[in-house]
Amino acid sequence: MRILKYFFLAAAAIVLIYLIFFRENSFQEIRGKAFNTSYSIKIKTPHNNAALSRKIQTELEKVNEQMSVFEPGSEINIINETPAKQTVELSDEMSNLLQQSYSIYKMSGGSFDPTVGKLIDLWGFGTKKTIEFPKDDEIKAALEQTGFNKIHFSSDYKNLKKDVGEVNINLSAIAKGYAVDKIAELLKKEGYKDFIVEIGGEVIAEGEKSEQTKGWNVGIKSPDSEENAAVVTMHNLSVATSGDYRNYFYYKDKRYSHTIIPQTGYPVEHKLASVSVFHKSCMMADGLATAIMVMGEEDGLKFANRNNIPAVFFVRTDNNGYEMLVSQSAEKLLKK
Repeated sequence: MRILKYFFLAAAAIVLIYLIFFRENSFQEIRGKAFNTSYSIKIKTPHNNAALSRKIQTELEKVNEQMSVFEPGSEINIINETPAKQTVELSDEMSNLLQQSYSIYKMSGGSFDPTVGKLIDLWGFGTKKTIEFPKDDEIKAALEQTGFNKIHFSSDYKNLKKDVGEVNINLSAIAKGYAVDKIAELLKKEGYKDFIVEIGGEVIAEGEKSEQTKGWNVGIKSPDSEENAAVVTMHNLSVATSGDYRNYFYYKDKRYSHTIIPQTGYPVEHKLASVSVFHKSCMMADGLATAIMVMGEEDGLKFANRNNIPAVFFVRTDNNGYEMLVSQSAEKLLKK
């Protein structure tokens, strides 16, 4: 009887250990590379889906083949190479992305404008890595080939025509956010409802990590630290960050950011180092973050407050540090 008693105690202990292990490890994690950056996906599920990784990679490859100016024969390159006044038929994906891009363009007064492709190349941040500082007349010429108002869409956004054939669209300021949304859409179709997707710092969090955490905790870091300056519990929400502290160059002791002002053709010169925007759609968060980064800290904060956009700003201070500013909507989000 004693042996039987010990057997049942041991069996109960094994079950308890299994339940604890199962509860703490009921996630599938998938990591990889895409768009010259890394991605990380965590799904709350008791089952490991071996086919899911390949499906995710296939979806990301499709986004790259459609949206990347670095991919020969991509849909965006076909649009860029099409002469003026010629109709271009758009895929459903490109139609949706350009329609949302145009809405951000109008909303931001042109601060977000994906037709800055010529200017991005001219400053050496695009497909053409220049070693010469651009001349004023070169910037002026590129500006004449810039402007979302030089593109006209059909009423259903299924077709477009360019007034100027040389107008060059670059989707780098919104494509990562779009890709995050597409992976979230794929996971939902696969039947998952609790997951977090991150691609190059752009994040979407759906459902809940656990019963104790009603959402997923996402840290917002200052540009000068690996420590979290703020932590947001995100539930069915996205966040995207735009910053100029990693992609820049110096010329004659002056710092030039990769963020180009569409209206002037020159890089931004304000003190805003980065801004993180929260939105239901990661694509929208990505585009809005770029728009605010162009505006700078003062106009960007006014824009965020006027449009009820949750945004966290990091602004350079005179002592080489950073000050964190938050929009009114972000204050409410941080208090949750």
